[in-house]
Amino acid sequence: MKEAIRNFGREIGADVVGFAAIEDYHSPRTPEPRTLLPGVRSLVVLGYRELEGGLASENERIRMMSRLAMMSLGTRNNYLLAKFIEDRFRAKAAPIAPSFPLNMAAPVMGVVADLSLRHAAVAAGLGVFGRHNLVIHPRYGTRIIFTACLINLPLESDPPVRDELCNQCNLCVEACPAKALEEEGKTDVMKCLRVSQPNGIGGAIAYAKKFIGAAPETQKEQILNPRFLELYQASFIGFEYHCFQCVTVCPACR
Repeated sequence: MKEAIRNFGREIGADVVGFAAIEDYHSPRTPEPRTLLPGVRSLVVLGYRELEGGLASENERIRMMSRLAMMSLGTRNNYLLAKFIEDRFRAKAAPIAPSFPLNMAAPVMGVVADLSLRHAAVAAGLGVFGRHNLVIHPRYGTRIIFTACLINLPLESDPPVRDELCNQCNLCVEACPAKALEEEGKTDVMKCLRVSQPNGIGGAIAYAKKFIGAAPETQKEQILNPRFLELYQASFIGFEYHCFQCVTVCPACR
């Protein structure tokens, strides 16, 4: 069963596929998985490598396009994988979003996912945590993102990665323009978001505050401002990632 699922995942474009019994998934902040899918027994985790050309480009839109494409592929494949499992094994499978939609209600306000894909990847034997709090894969290093499906079939976890893949070089800490990694074992999410997603809701609210109450001639200038056009574009593109510093400087498995 695991090999059939693993082969299908690779056929549809995943670079790596791992499995975790739900008992081996441990995340301190996310909800209990059984609240997401009653009777859940295991996780299937798919990994997609970052494109080297995307990360190497100095053009922000090229770098962004690579990540947006990965997220789009991951979302599509999560549905296809869940459908394959339900059709082939008469099981229940629930795909987990690689990013959005998120729970925007208090107290999490969109910064805690329904399932931690990083912890899921570690539980499924696809890597270990590094100083940057990202998962380091034995082959692809930090240059990989993950998606997952919850299923109600009992599958054993793949062997965990035992090697210490992070050398504690602190390059990620030093390169972070947001200073979001100062405290070991913690990422200051709000600092990170302000730099990595400047066109997100925070940026939109800040721009709207400047617009409201401004003189008509000033409002006209603001509408023609490239900053407004960037926010407008982001409103239908989705989450735009502008910063990849912790990924690109990491020497693990490069």
